[in-house]
Amino acid sequence: MSLAQVHYTSAAPGDGDTAGRFTAVGPGVSGALLAEIEPLVRYELPEGVPDRPSDGELRSLPQMFLSAVLSDGSRLVCRSVPVRVAGAGRVGFHAHAVRLPPGVPMPGGRLPVEAWRSPHWVAVTPGGAIPDPLALPPGPAAVSEGLDDFAVSRGPWLAAVLADLRRASDAEGADGLPVVLVERRCADVARWLGLASVTLPRESAERLTFTTYTRRPGSSGARVAGVLPEDAEAARAAGLRVHTCAGRAPVGGTEDLWATTAARVWRSRSPELFRQARELPGPPFAAGPLAVTALCAGITLGPGGRAAAAGWAAERPYALDAQRTGQLVEALASPGIDDRTGLEFDALGRLFGALEGRCPASVTAPLAAMLVTEAVRGGNGSLELPRRDAFTGPEGAEVAAVLGPEALTELSEPADSRSVARTVQLLRVARLLDVDVTELLPDVTARLAPALLAEAAAGDTEPSAGPAGPPAFAPALLELLDEQFEVRTALLGALDRTAPRDPGAVARFLERVPLPFTGTQTLPQLRMCAEVPGAMATLGGDRAAVWHRVLRAAGISPFAEPLVLRTAAGLVWEDRAPTVEEARLLLDAATSDAHRAAGTWARLVDAALSAPAAATDEAAGLAHDLLRGFPAEIDGRERAGLLLLDLVRELRTGAPEPGWAERVRTLCAQAEPVEPALRERAYAALVERLLAPDRPGAELYDFVHGADAELIAAYDRTARAEAVRTRLRTQPAYAADCFTVWTAHPHAGAAWTTTAAALLDEVLRPAVRGMTAQAVAEVAETVGRTGSSGRADAFRDWNRVSALGRLGRRIAGRVRRG
Repeated sequence: MSLAQVHYTSAAPGDGDTAGRFTAVGPGVSGALLAEIEPLVRYELPEGVPDRPSDGELRSLPQMFLSAVLSDGSRLVCRSVPVRVAGAGRVGFHAHAVRLPPGVPMPGGRLPVEAWRSPHWVAVTPGGAIPDPLALPPGPAAVSEGLDDFAVSRGPWLAAVLADLRRASDAEGADGLPVVLVERRCADVARWLGLASVTLPRESAERLTFTTYTRRPGSSGARVAGVLPEDAEAARAAGLRVHTCAGRAPVGGTEDLWATTAARVWRSRSPELFRQARELPGPPFAAGPLAVTALCAGITLGPGGRAAAAGWAAERPYALDAQRTGQLVEALASPGIDDRTGLEFDALGRLFGALEGRCPASVTAPLAAMLVTEAVRGGNGSLELPRRDAFTGPEGAEVAAVLGPEALTELSEPADSRSVARTVQLLRVARLLDVDVTELLPDVTARLAPALLAEAAAGDTEPSAGPAGPPAFAPALLELLDEQFEVRTALLGALDRTAPRDPGAVARFLERVPLPFTGTQTLPQLRMCAEVPGAMATLGGDRAAVWHRVLRAAGISPFAEPLVLRTAAGLVWEDRAPTVEEARLLLDAATSDAHRAAGTWARLVDAALSAPAAATDEAAGLAHDLLRGFPAEIDGRERAGLLLLDLVRELRTGAPEPGWAERVRTLCAQAEPVEPALRERAYAALVERLLAPDRPGAELYDFVHGADAELIAAYDRTARAEAVRTRLRTQPAYAADCFTVWTAHPHAGAAWTTTAAALLDEVLRPAVRGMTAQAVAEVAETVGRTGSSGRADAFRDWNRVSALGRLGRRIAGRVRRG
């Protein structure tokens, strides 16, 4: 097939201001395509070129070689070179281009960049037909020669440029901006493109449009553009991705693992490995296949490349034959590597798990030894360990002799700075190496149990809508418990002993980590902690029912094991106090000795002291029983508060010891900070007793002359209550008693005299006003009988003032009506 060729030359003398003209156009190239081609093939001289350069200077000028896709889907391959204008001596240019129709490949299946050094490019418009410059002779193209040397010379830039060329070859064209390669010679830009054509998959390399030289890379439309060093700053200022390969080596590298691995392959002068890597399964630019191929060929890679190779092989254990599998393991387990990372070890662990049982032990033994060594010495708690049979024979004995004592030494040290994952790993390594840890196990599990709860709680810091997932150490912990019966027994026992101290934390932990404690161990505390979530879900807010269910789950009587009381109470009430009814249930569930041993008596005290005013009688009864059952345990403000409640009970139901007004004041002071409801109950009980007709006079005297403003205020509030007002209106004897009390202590103090005067005027006077004359006479008689005739006269005078006041108000009303 003959491809259409186009020739374009710069303006000749007499052409006016035109930049150039087409001098030859092959068949099938329309005028519209020519208008599109013209700006692509134009050549702009570098800065500072003399008007009439010498022949040597002319030959040193850059040549522009480009490959572009036109709007109709066809491809244009062109070379534009500077030439001397005939008869003028000045420099012009000549462009020689070939158009490949849509869907038509390069002759011989070559890539456009391979035609860079074709001998059929011409610098003048031919008089007749010329050979197609894209039809190259068989064998490697000239551009491919010396790529190894070029790659080594560009080592500092190699990975970063390959990473950008890969992104530029994406089907979406990356971000639409070209990758700019700064070289002193445009031939080196072509060599970069030659590197890309070997490194990238064929379809990616074909998508790369390029120009080896331009003064304006931002408007070139190419995905890769070469510029001279003097134009680099302008390209960088335009926001383009610029690689200055003609100057000082760059600082830093790229995080593109595929590009980093490809650069190592080039520096090892092994480009044939790219073809081999593409034969392995995986995405086009996955680092794994290339890293595997490089390692099998003896090329040294960094931690990232080794981890990628191990991870890829772990996912595809059948993709490599036995020989290459052995080569890969040998490279990964090389004793000369000293920069392995945690990610690499994790990948090696997965690879060992994938190969174990599929390959001979002689192949996997180096991996097993390396993993166990890292587990002991590297502190990698997440490392996947081999099975015990990986160390049969003398190799296993040798590893155990070296690492076993190290594992024992670390396990015997305090665990303050050792993570759960590390402890679990050491225990698993000890079993793997057949090291006896029986003597250490009680201490190790005693420290491990609280650490489990602390790490699980510390890792759950983010609020979420649902329950938290298992902590990171959970899979390894469950494997440990499944592997080692002795460890499971000791650890579950330690957790059971830990549960009474913080049962809520244990219950939350068991929701996230389903420990296997369904065997023959009693474990009453753990069983209760495991039961409470289901009980809460099914029984809702009925905490008494939850209490009974959780206590039954223990499978043991609180009389035999008092600590189940503490655990059950902590699970049901957590940091809240039970209600008085719930506290009574708790108290009756066991003896005082059991509550004393469990420490649950403190919850009962809290329940009594924080009870609402509506439960005064029940709280007072509970306080009485607590003082009797725990006399040595309750002291301080709690004891004063309970004594205050007990005094309330006595004030309402019995005959308290004398001096109870003073006792209320004293106990309130000792119970500070006293709960407001408790103070209110005590004051109410006291003043109700003082307002009763049968209260002792001595107690009333102490109260009145105690001048306690808060108590007097409580007396005032109670005296104004409807119950007292009703009694005053209906019981003349009670009204007489109140009149006597409220007038008997005129010098008791300002608080009392003010309150008494107000009660006489605002409470007793309205009550007497509503009585019949007979009832009023009975009040006066009672006042005289219980006091004196002078007191009776004082009542009549007080009542007469009231009557005159009523009479005066009636007269005033009549006058107003008249």
